[in-house]
Amino acid sequence: MISRKSVITFGMVAIPIAMYTATQDNDIRFNQLHVEDNSRIQYKKTCAHCGKEITSKEIVKGYQYDKDKYVVITDEEIEKIKTDKEKSIQILHFAQLNQISPVYYEKTYQAAPEAGGEKAFELLRSALMAEQKIAIGKTVMGTKDTLMAIIPREEGILISTMFFADEVKEIQKQYTKPEVAKQELEMARLLINSMDTPFDPSKYKDEYQVRLRELIEAKISGKEVVAAEPESAGKVIDLMEALKASIDKAKKDKETA
Repeated sequence: MISRKSVITFGMVAIPIAMYTATQDNDIRFNQLHVEDNSRIQYKKTCAHCGKEITSKEIVKGYQYDKDKYVVITDEEIEKIKTDKEKSIQILHFAQLNQISPVYYEKTYQAAPEAGGEKAFELLRSALMAEQKIAIGKTVMGTKDTLMAIIPREEGILISTMFFADEVKEIQKQYTKPEVAKQELEMARLLINSMDTPFDPSKYKDEYQVRLRELIEAKISGKEVVAAEPESAGKVIDLMEALKASIDKAKKDKETA
């Protein structure tokens, strides 16, 4: 499903694209029920002045500029003030992917060229791949400027919306860094290398959601819910022993795999 259509512009080049959501939410959803009779809880929108229940067609956007005073803004008026540049994704500059902290990424889309934009789209993707760079762009989404990272991949282009600097919180709690012994650091590096394998997203599953679905099926079937087996914490050992034991386990896991 197309999330939105836009145009990537850089220099005098304009590339018409369609953006598709790249991820989906697979969480199990629960409804809120009344404990006495298991009936659904409903939330109704009512007018604070007259108490009348309101439908979505009767709702408009309002900005409060003083106590109990609002100015109404329509979607058409919001669109009117957008310039042609703001309707497109303007490439501002290019950068290295590893220069950007992951905390700045918000939501990712898959981009695909629209008719007539295939050649320019592939040219941009190929050039970015060859230079090992990404493009930083900007557009208006909703009612705000949105920063974007245009990221080349072998199979196409990803576009990630980004937070502005003033939207990212500083680290809330600093810590005093203790001194790490050279031998401890070497053991930690050895453990990291012993567990080093290529990233394959298909290997990872949401195991808790599986157990939650099993719980739901058990309840539907009238079966008793069985508690999960507690995992043994094992004896408390010092850091070096823990590192050595972890390396041994990682080696055995690799051999088994």
